[in-house]
Amino acid sequence: MGSESGLGGTLDQWRRVQPGVAAFARACSFDRAGYGNSGAGPFPRTSERIAEELHELLRRAGEKPPCLLAGSSAGGYHVRVFHGRYPADVAAMVLVDTLYAATVARYHSQARWAPVEVGLGIWRWRLPAPAPYLLLQTKYFQARASEIETIEVSAEQARAVGKLGDKPLVVLTGAKEDPGLREIPDFQRIWVNDLQPRLAALSTRGKWIVLPDSGHDIPGDRPDAVVEAIREIRLLSE
Repeated sequence: MGSESGLGGTLDQWRRVQPGVAAFARACSFDRAGYGNSGAGPFPRTSERIAEELHELLRRAGEKPPCLLAGSSAGGYHVRVFHGRYPADVAAMVLVDTLYAATVARYHSQARWAPVEVGLGIWRWRLPAPAPYLLLQTKYFQARASEIETIEVSAEQARAVGKLGDKPLVVLTGAKEDPGLREIPDFQRIWVNDLQPRLAALSTRGKWIVLPDSGHDIPGDRPDAVVEAIREIRLLSE
């Protein structure tokens, strides 16, 4: 199993999921270029570039395909593009409260000001104190800013690769209201009842699971649900 974190999220996002998965399967998580202990990578940071880097990382690590991919939030774009480019390398997929193409509009303002705010150091002020050292590095802010700037490109790349066919797919949706979504009227209802079911339709064997007690950060709120979803589709893909 390989996991992709959401926008701005390091491999630490999976710290409560990975031990559970490791009990029955080989589990790998990583920091994208610019994040955590990873060095800076080439720009722009689109899903296509990130998918290529993940493919090369798995090859160099000696991991033998096919694998099960899990993507959280914007990481859903990356794993979908990975499947589009390397379909034979993917056996199944778990999408964890991931973005749908229609959601990118909420990032327009962030994308416009991201480079300026990084240059002025404003993002450092916004981090909760004490912020981990790895989140205070310039390479992290630059990588994150580039992902925000190109999120519409990544959304289009994910849309262009099409569906998963009959490969097992589980879509986990957090139904608990997220404060970050309040800026868009009625967005919570649309997210849960409209956009997330569309993701489940990416596969003829797609399954949609709603978690009433979890917000957007399902790996943090309900790691057990992520572990169980991975266990389920692992059995289906064997």
